[in-house]
Amino acid sequence: MAGSAGWVPGQGRVGQNEKLVIAASSLGTVFEWYDFYLYGLLAAHISAQFFSGVNETTGFILALAAFAAGFAVRPFGALVFGRIGDLVGRKNTFLVTMGLMGLSTFAVGLLPSYATIGVAAPFVLVGLRLLQGLALGGEYGGAATYVAEHAPEGKRGLYTSWIQTTATMGLFAALLVVIGLRSAIGEADFAAWGWRVPFLVSIVLLAVSIWIRLQLAESPIFQKMKEEGTTSKAPIKEAFGEWKNLRWVLIALFGAGAGQAVVWYTGQFYALFYLEKVLKVDGATANILIAIALAIGTPFFVIFGWLSDRIGRKPIILAGCALAMVSYFPLFHALTRAANPALAAASVSAPIVVRTDPATCSLQFDPVGRNKFDRTSCDLAKAYLAKAGLPYSTEAAAGRESVIAIGAARFDVPDPATVPNDPARWKAVGDAVAAAGYPTKADPARIDRVSVVAILFALVLLVTMVYGPIAALLVELFPSRIRYTSMSLPYHIANGWFGGFLPTTAFAIVAATGNIYDGLWYPVIVAGATVVIGLTFLPETFRRRIED
Repeated sequence: MAGSAGWVPGQGRVGQNEKLVIAASSLGTVFEWYDFYLYGLLAAHISAQFFSGVNETTGFILALAAFAAGFAVRPFGALVFGRIGDLVGRKNTFLVTMGLMGLSTFAVGLLPSYATIGVAAPFVLVGLRLLQGLALGGEYGGAATYVAEHAPEGKRGLYTSWIQTTATMGLFAALLVVIGLRSAIGEADFAAWGWRVPFLVSIVLLAVSIWIRLQLAESPIFQKMKEEGTTSKAPIKEAFGEWKNLRWVLIALFGAGAGQAVVWYTGQFYALFYLEKVLKVDGATANILIAIALAIGTPFFVIFGWLSDRIGRKPIILAGCALAMVSYFPLFHALTRAANPALAAASVSAPIVVRTDPATCSLQFDPVGRNKFDRTSCDLAKAYLAKAGLPYSTEAAAGRESVIAIGAARFDVPDPATVPNDPARWKAVGDAVAAAGYPTKADPARIDRVSVVAILFALVLLVTMVYGPIAALLVELFPSRIRYTSMSLPYHIANGWFGGFLPTTAFAIVAATGNIYDGLWYPVIVAGATVVIGLTFLPETFRRRIED
């Protein structure tokens, strides 16, 4: 097969348009990401509808756990559908994954609530989420492999970079639909029934996506292997049971995928969380600012994909990880100053310090605001500050009593075992916090929107550096007979586990330390490890032929 031409007469549909290949593969993947993100955006409504048989706290935790289940099973979907893709073909496999994803999403819009069918509702919902995660685990590898195997030599980075835009475009589309519908019908109707509409309309997108993909022929490389009888008979065993292949799976995971994943999720998800939960920017404003940055940054996926065809995949991906490692702390400090200057100024002029015995402190991780930390003086002090969303640091001190220092002000916090908790004390602390200039929310009039968008764009630009070339790199690392299986697993372990649980991990670190920037250590360390491993073990692949 003439790899330099990319198209082989007699293999696949004669004259099949390259743009159709890219458009069909990308559109289907955009649709699947749209479906996947809807659940995350509507988690609070889903909790109220399907987990109302338990208390509010437990219900919200279960709703978040169901969302996380979609991330957790993605590697298993990569194994299941990667194997099928290497056995029976790329096209039919990602038609199946798209159908599973779309029908599961549509079914959420029809699913009766807990009030109607009782405990069956949450069980069915979790089952649908697992199907979504499994399907997404098989979709990406199929789309990336299919496009790459159609691409002419020297253009795989450019062609596959269009697939890389789809996750961002899916998130963007989900944001626009949810925000637009809420504005159109109002919050009350949206909470009552409107939340189902984004799920239900996805059936139209599913029909269009499947129709377009049905116009495609099988990948010419897979078709050639099938005709010659060289397809793998046991792709999972061959990919992961032989060290010569497993070695590249591990290098792909730790030398490229893990760093790419944490940069991706920090730039798009954690940045949004940070604006809303830490800097207290209202949700609508935060979503709009993120959407603008995404719209400006999305073309750079294609630009860096194109550039990787000229200078290589490895230098761009590892440079993006290295830049993230050194720039995250300065960028997030700048984001604080731009989005909530009052908080930034108060943190400098009147820093909050808890002086306490660390041995008496509990982990202040309370994602739903319901747990009570009231057994020790340290717990009382940190629980108050965490609930108020105030940044603080901790200094070790002897004794069972803690002291909260707010600038020059000092407040003793007696041991609750000996002195009853006094609400007047916390009012005095609150008054001191307000006097020191700590805001209860970001002042919309003082948000420097231009600077915020510029900072968010810088974060998105790093995302495009690491994500734009990654599909081409993964395709080129593995032989065609086990490509679908081999590339899908490291990609989905990286993005499903390293990336998907980043917001929770980072938030837990912030809650434990009180420092609003400490959560960044997680992506910084992972990105740094990827740079070291990638420089040491990851080969350059952009000049490789992929027919073998």
